[in-house]
Amino acid sequence: MQNPLKLEYTETLDRELVERSLEGDRKSLERLIQLHQSFIYNVAWKMVHDPHDAMDLTQEVLIKVITKLSQFKFNSSFRTWLYRIVVNEFLQGKRRKMELEISSFDELGRRLEAIPNPDLTREEEMLYEELSREMKVRCMSGMLMCLNREQRLIYILADTYGIDHKLGAEVFDISPQNYRVKLHRARKELFNYMSNKCGLINKANPCRCSKKAKALKGMGVLDENKMIFTKAYREQIAQYAETHSAEACEKHETAMQDLFQSHPVRTQFDKETIIDTILKESDYLKYFQ
Repeated sequence: MQNPLKLEYTETLDRELVERSLEGDRKSLERLIQLHQSFIYNVAWKMVHDPHDAMDLTQEVLIKVITKLSQFKFNSSFRTWLYRIVVNEFLQGKRRKMELEISSFDELGRRLEAIPNPDLTREEEMLYEELSREMKVRCMSGMLMCLNREQRLIYILADTYGIDHKLGAEVFDISPQNYRVKLHRARKELFNYMSNKCGLINKANPCRCSKKAKALKGMGVLDENKMIFTKAYREQIAQYAETHSAEACEKHETAMQDLFQSHPVRTQFDKETIIDTILKESDYLKYFQ
């Protein structure tokens, strides 16, 4: 998986773009948004478990960044300032569709148990390979939804995208010790559920992505032509799995983190859907006049 937090750019470039944006340079503002929208969108995607809600949430955050950009005082890194806005917006925003549909680990477990576990031949395992990957990502995304918002966001930032504890504590405005405690609790809740339910972590569990995928395809819920993830995303998963499979087997907790890290990310965006949609509105451009 390509980590959207580790794309190549520098704090110096961020500051230059902010300065030019505040002087009214629209191209610099567009470039600033382009540098950070992948991070915002992919965290939003994991937070709300729906690509359309994630795009709406991304746009809301970017509008907040644009309207508050003049408040950036250059006494911290731009990325830290941005993270704080993201955290506040994601924690305080309205509840999204999947947050209303998935309320707890117990509820998710009951839903999965209600799906049959049909036997598969070797040929069927190969046939349902793509849908099995789709099922895995959807199911694990559902697990994240069972955490409360703060736990979910801390886990996503720390264990999926590798934000260190010092920076995490700073953007959440809590002590590093408190941040570590909250992260530990989130990890424990996810691990307890996966250890008891998920065959990816505990082979003794009956739940298998391929079996659920076969059942859901038969029910018309999963369709190869209507998968959320494109071929490029699936290739990222395959590449990550190939290079990390050995270390993922070393211990269960590491395996759990590797599974979440293997989820695909979106790095290409339709410019019109985010940047032009925002910047063509004169109400937002007034902040740079």
